[in-house]
Amino acid sequence: MSTPTYNRMGLNYTDFRRPEPRIEAAIWGALGDARSVVNVGAGAGSYEPTDREVIAVEPSPVMIAQRPPGAAPALEGIAEALPLGDKSVDAAMGVLTVHHWPDPEAGLAEMRRVARRRVVLLTLDPDAASNTWLVEDYFPEAGSMDRDVMPSRASIRVNLPGAAIEPVPVPRGCLDAFSAALWDRPEWLLDPEVRRASSIWHRMPAEVTQRGLERLRGDLDSGRWDERHGHLRTLSELDIGLRLVRAEL
Repeated sequence: MSTPTYNRMGLNYTDFRRPEPRIEAAIWGALGDARSVVNVGAGAGSYEPTDREVIAVEPSPVMIAQRPPGAAPALEGIAEALPLGDKSVDAAMGVLTVHHWPDPEAGLAEMRRVARRRVVLLTLDPDAASNTWLVEDYFPEAGSMDRDVMPSRASIRVNLPGAAIEPVPVPRGCLDAFSAALWDRPEWLLDPEVRRASSIWHRMPAEVTQRGLERLRGDLDSGRWDERHGHLRTLSELDIGLRLVRAEL
């Protein structure tokens, strides 16, 4: 994704993209005994561990400006050319970022280069994510776009040999309000400020977005959404395709 898009997302990112404790615990657990970590595509600092040394790398100055006081130091840079030496940190992490990189293979190679022990990624499985109501009923174009940019399980295993890939169920009322995490709150997607904080809405053509939103608004007003999917509002969690990747080096 281009820096201008990052900058548009960054205008209100921290209002809606807050760390979800259950997701945070999974990421921190995967980092294991790593005492030094580079966070690639670090954004505003969500999910960075607070109990070890962290270096953040982020291409957007708007996102860097939203990092809270006391956050780890941030370097302006890209995944494909990390400003670190070989084997300079114990672990390299990236949270919902690989699909933004112009060259994911080069970015993952850089993570392997700078990390001594492991690489940890949080990403979306595009095939699993396409089975959600968001894609199936309203925005099938989003599924096609995600397949174009989200790493498949096969590509992850090619670029991170031996990687373990585990599902991370997303809880109801997830604090990190990326679009797929709103599986229990469809009304939120009608808010343009909520949509601004997720990249898919910056990639889809405006007419495609408007068409899907009109269908969703109509189904919510008529009760059709709840007739088909209202049972989701009672679930405590759901697998929407969120995956945790851990590769030992």
